[in-house]
Amino acid sequence: MVTTRKFSAKRKRSLEILLRLKRLYPDSTCTLSYQTPVQLLVATILSAQCTDERVNKVTPALFEKFPDAVALANADLEELENLVRSTGFYRNKAKNIKATCQMIVEKFNYQVPKQMEQMLQLPGVARKTANVVLAHAYGIIVGVTVDTHVKRLSQRLGLTEHSDPIKIERDLMRLLPQPDWENWSIRLIYHGRAVCKAKNPACDKC
Repeated sequence: MVTTRKFSAKRKRSLEILLRLKRLYPDSTCTLSYQTPVQLLVATILSAQCTDERVNKVTPALFEKFPDAVALANADLEELENLVRSTGFYRNKAKNIKATCQMIVEKFNYQVPKQMEQMLQLPGVARKTANVVLAHAYGIIVGVTVDTHVKRLSQRLGLTEHSDPIKIERDLMRLLPQPDWENWSIRLIYHGRAVCKAKNPACDKC
């Protein structure tokens, strides 16, 4: 009984926060620049441990040279590394991008998959990347994107006691309406960047 009451209170709190976030960030959207599902996938892989702003400075030259999965699958690895170098961890990212695009061409008929299980087969793709691509490229909402901002704020707001992203995602999926799963993440990311920062959060503005 206590557990049920605790969950109900937590769910009520999460819905109140959701409404506040909607009012604060009504026009929030994915800040990565892309034109196709493949480009969004590549940009999202590059965004690991890197800001979207930095990624958006890299991708114009990258996509001009390698605009689609076929071009990226056949790209010279060293050239690919040089193009993505400033995003950090560039060797791993370049290797995963090339291998992912090879799999898209060879196994998925040139198309970024539309199912989570297939997305997770792609090299360098975990649930965070898969959720972003499925939601923003296809409008398919199957989970909650948990990045460093979503993790930090969900913990601070008392919505999860976990540190593992998969467990945090599971907690949030239980608390929030499915249509709002991705918008929750986007708006929480906006709030994490603007107000609830990792260091020196502006709690008086929250």
